[in-house]
Amino acid sequence: MAITAAMVKELREKTGAGMMDCKKALEEAGGDLNRAVDILREKGLAKAAKKSDRIAAEGLVSIAISNDNKVAAITEINSETDFVAKNDEFKSFVQDVTQIVLNSQAQDVEQLLEEKYLDTDSTVKEVLNSKIATIGENMNIRRFEKFEINDGQVAGYVHGGGKIGVLVKLETSSESQEVISLGKDIAMQVAAMNPKYISQKDVDQEYIAHEKEILMQQALNEGKPADIVEKMVMGRLNKQLKEVCLLDQSFVKNPDITVGQLVKEYENKLGVSINISDVVRFEVGEGIEKKEENFAEEVAKQLKN
Repeated sequence: MAITAAMVKELREKTGAGMMDCKKALEEAGGDLNRAVDILREKGLAKAAKKSDRIAAEGLVSIAISNDNKVAAITEINSETDFVAKNDEFKSFVQDVTQIVLNSQAQDVEQLLEEKYLDTDSTVKEVLNSKIATIGENMNIRRFEKFEINDGQVAGYVHGGGKIGVLVKLETSSESQEVISLGKDIAMQVAAMNPKYISQKDVDQEYIAHEKEILMQQALNEGKPADIVEKMVMGRLNKQLKEVCLLDQSFVKNPDITVGQLVKEYENKLGVSINISDVVRFEVGEGIEKKEENFAEEVAKQLKN
């Protein structure tokens, strides 16, 4: 039986599921609308769709690194509440998805959702929707990134039980475990200090121009003489750049040295060059507008119903 757009539309209105999911369900049901509804319910898709407009701003960040430290993955998966984020079933799902990313060639979340879920016949999307249906909260795979390196190693660090995750790519000829120790310390630095750039040569010129304009206006508003403002602003800008550039930051475990000096120490010790070529930092919920809930009001509302 041919599946028409009108049939897909009707099923979508009944269940709230996605158009492609509705089309597949109708095809599987041979055009039987009621059976298609059941199929969507069995897969958790109908229930999941009804929860999809809820804000999921809690969750976990997870990392996975290959045994040879050449490939690494980081993912952020969100839930509605921190309570669910601490649930063992949710934690296992986040770890599984990160492992799938590590072994996958998926370029974006849409492709990842169509990947097979470990050694099952289900896709990541189907398992996600099943979790939404059983756990009872909206959840979504927000983002992921994958690092691969031939000449060097990748290290990582997870902070706060999964609230922040960092991967650091180190280009070097050394296969020493000490490179991984350095990478973990740098990842910890990135988690704590959240630098915008690796070094000053990476700084966007638009960023410099923008900050310089703000600093100049600040100095003028402070009543500083116009003839010394330029010199003063350059001093302040250089200080600010040291705060936002990883290599110029004071090392959190030893503030007497910078991260750049730490890297130099390891280079001298191992007799190789070490270049921090890439860094990624995920923090749970960053950039997501959270809905403020008054818990007492919510409980009172429930008791009245």
